[in-house]
Amino acid sequence: MFSFNMFEPHVGRGFQNRFSAQYRCYSVSMLPGPNDRSDVDKGGKIIMPPSALDQLSRLNITYPMLFKLTNKNSDRMTHCGVLEFVADEGICYLPHWMMQNLLLEEGGLVQVESVNLMVATYSKFQPQSPDFLDITNPKAVLENALRNFACLTTGDVIAINYNEKVYELRVMETKPDKAVSIIECDMNVDFDAPLGYKEPERHMQHPEEPAEEETDPSNYDVDFGFRAFTGSGNRLDGKKKGIEPSPAPLDPSDIKRGIPNYEFKVGKITFIRNAKHQPRRFDIDDMATNFIAFSGEGQSLRKKGRKP
Repeated sequence: MFSFNMFEPHVGRGFQNRFSAQYRCYSVSMLPGPNDRSDVDKGGKIIMPPSALDQLSRLNITYPMLFKLTNKNSDRMTHCGVLEFVADEGICYLPHWMMQNLLLEEGGLVQVESVNLMVATYSKFQPQSPDFLDITNPKAVLENALRNFACLTTGDVIAINYNEKVYELRVMETKPDKAVSIIECDMNVDFDAPLGYKEPERHMQHPEEPAEEETDPSNYDVDFGFRAFTGSGNRLDGKKKGIEPSPAPLDPSDIKRGIPNYEFKVGKITFIRNAKHQPRRFDIDDMATNFIAFSGEGQSLRKKGRKP
């Protein structure tokens, strides 16, 4: 009786479920075809050849498929997911921001290995530009952008698109590990101060009470321009009787300067009246002696005549 794997090379048990391959990587803009695949640049997933799918299907790997990308020349590494298996053999296509993190050029070699990552519980990001503060709800924008990502790696600088503008954010911290999976997870997000951001300086103002100076009322600015209802009237019959002349303009001496309220407090409204209204006082004893109920005289509309 023969075994089906008798002609296969002997591989240790620890490496039976591991995928490892080396590809030449290119940016998504180099992907052939009439369709625009700019959506790949908006996420954290790559495009691999069909042979990779054939090898992965033969291995007993866990889903979702997550991979570790390593540039051995620069000793840089990151993690990603896979979007499609439509690339040419020996080639894989990466988002532009991912190639920058790995310090890869067009046609460079990258090592792709399958990995298992823990589910994320916390992540902290630092915007690379103060322009990120112009976004009204940054957490909602980031949550929507991370739907196109499969995992996060501490130290990476990811790129998200919002309102036709690209914002870069550095992954400062991830928990429970330096590389985590963000697929179907409940993750708390925090932001660090943007790179190059300076808090505005606050100047403490100490208002000084101006000294009171006696001023001449003639120096007050009085508006002698338009005044409503100051013209003269005309009668239809042409007579001048009953027509009052227009009022005389105000003199500066008639303007009285108000008295400032030195007890003013912020948030308190005070209504100042010129004359105090004194309520009318009634003497209860006088009302009791003078007032008699139903003491008036009645009148009848029809008078009845007396019979003789």
